[in-house]
Amino acid sequence: MKNSLGLLFALTLVAHADPWKLVWSDDFNRAGAPDPTKWTYEKGFVRNQELQFYTDNRRENARVEGGNLVIEARKEAFPNPSYVADAKDWQKSRKEAEYTSAALITKGLKSFKYGKIEVRAKLPSGKGIWPAIWMLGDNRGPTRWPMCGEIDIMEFVSHTPGVVHGTLHFAKPGTTEHQSAGGQTKSDSLHTTFHTYGVEWNEKTITLLFDDKAYKTVDLDAAGAGEDNPFRKPFYLLLNVAVGGSWGKEPDPKVYPQRMEVDWVKVWEKP
Repeated sequence: MKNSLGLLFALTLVAHADPWKLVWSDDFNRAGAPDPTKWTYEKGFVRNQELQFYTDNRRENARVEGGNLVIEARKEAFPNPSYVADAKDWQKSRKEAEYTSAALITKGLKSFKYGKIEVRAKLPSGKGIWPAIWMLGDNRGPTRWPMCGEIDIMEFVSHTPGVVHGTLHFAKPGTTEHQSAGGQTKSDSLHTTFHTYGVEWNEKTITLLFDDKAYKTVDLDAAGAGEDNPFRKPFYLLLNVAVGGSWGKEPDPKVYPQRMEVDWVKVWEKP
């Protein structure tokens, strides 16, 4: 009888064992600059005709305080070191930025292939704001976008209030034609309450999560077969707050500064 009870107890433990093993995290418990062993920065005018200049290790734009990572978009003039008079390239034609912000990335430090990636965050608000929690293929550079793949774990734009956007971007197999697949979910407390934004990712699907509840599953075969599929290769993580640009639209300068606060970032894998 005792042996039977012991076996039953052991089987119960196995049945309820957590299938995920934590493999990487940042709880932002050390005040000051973000941990340089985990995070580096994008710098300058980077994409989408956005108005902000991403600064590198500048406390006004990225810092850890009160147990949270703070990424702050500010309305302030900031010189563009790449400025060239009469340049046609938008990244060089602006003598100075109207806004500053930060984009923290794990590129060159840590990349991920499959698993559960979650970020607990409170989002900024205000016209023109565009925060994002997302991932890009590690091979970005030699492999151009969208062929490298993109996983948008969370995007918010003020002209779709209360809506969380989760999207996969990729190229139509065998071409450079951009395609996307994803979904949306809604909440009235994105800017007042911390929520978790995440994905569960395996070789067949990516499932988008909001507060640990699935709201969309994407079949990865849409992006190609076998190992040629970008979503069957490593990705790095990005956290940023953009202003304006192709999707953020025209900002209201009176509502800035705006901040995204991140409580933690965690990545699990199945043993």
